[in-house]
Amino acid sequence: MRILDRYILKSILVIFAGTVFTFAFLFIMIDLFSNLQDFIARKVGMEVIAQYYISFLPSIIVQTSPMAGLISTLWTYSSLNAHNEIIAIRASGMNFWQITRPALVFAMLVSVFVFLVNEEFVPQSSMVNQQIRDTEIKVVPSQKGRGLPPIHNLTFYGLRNRLFFIDTFDPNTSELDGITIIGHDRHQNLIEKIIALKGKWTGIDWKFFNCQITTYTSTLPNAPPSDIRMYAEKLMDIRETPKDFLRQRMDISSMNLRQLHAYIKRFAGSGALKTVNNLRVDMHEKITFPLRNFIIVLIGLPFALMSVGKRKAMTFTSIAIALVIGFLYYVSDAVGLALAKGEALLPWEGAWLTPILFTLMALFIIFRNF
Repeated sequence: MRILDRYILKSILVIFAGTVFTFAFLFIMIDLFSNLQDFIARKVGMEVIAQYYISFLPSIIVQTSPMAGLISTLWTYSSLNAHNEIIAIRASGMNFWQITRPALVFAMLVSVFVFLVNEEFVPQSSMVNQQIRDTEIKVVPSQKGRGLPPIHNLTFYGLRNRLFFIDTFDPNTSELDGITIIGHDRHQNLIEKIIALKGKWTGIDWKFFNCQITTYTSTLPNAPPSDIRMYAEKLMDIRETPKDFLRQRMDISSMNLRQLHAYIKRFAGSGALKTVNNLRVDMHEKITFPLRNFIIVLIGLPFALMSVGKRKAMTFTSIAIALVIGFLYYVSDAVGLALAKGEALLPWEGAWLTPILFTLMALFIIFRNF
């Protein structure tokens, strides 16, 4: 590695680490003061509070690394520019790519690091954080010490190729509200639909109340049901126990890419097209998310190297411009994902629109000015 590369990389690393630490500190302080009343009212111990905020760290690193990388690289190169060092480097015959190689390599390594953290640590830490929040911090006083809070919008694949949609599951009383169960055969053909107002675990079986069971025998699309039966009460042939319901709770933020892909594959034949589309958008977003670390740095670097006007003023001006671009990246990405979830774009189009657009924009600026 060249002396110049080491010099630039050292500056970037120091500022990056300091920026991430600052973001983490500010986030924890803000969250601590906002939850301080709950901590006192619930008599939450220091050990639980420490575990709660430690579980935040992987998510904080993942979420703040793009802006931390942008700030660290732009501050480094803008400082070089302010002290005329960029002019000296370019006078030696080095082009844009040679000058910015340390920053681009660093940004690429951060992207890989964020991908690994997002896959291996964020899902588990999110589950731990949510569990502490539900059971120790946000639990109402009357429920303190009485177990887990109700789980809303529970969706999972169960045994016998059944897809469960539960509005509310109370793990303390083993009661269900708003039940929809869709059953398929091994070829993913619809064979039954069970709808019930309420359900209760008897200790051996599930008893459903105000239940409707619809069966299908034809595999033709839009075929009418072969039988519809109504029951005021009915013991159901469902093998899942309340512990299985609790264990099968699925949250997209608690899944890595491999788990989400498998979940979509099982979900694909459920007939819930809107849900499947949203899951596919989330999967592509998990792939493109780490790339923003590299793309935001790529599009910000040209502004840091520009030597127009007063160089000391340009140090802050270039950073301000690049930060605006970074903000626009987040806004554009959110719009693309929203359009994809609204089915105005395909899932991959919504997730990849912003990375491709901003990469092309960055290359245009670089080749036009350097």
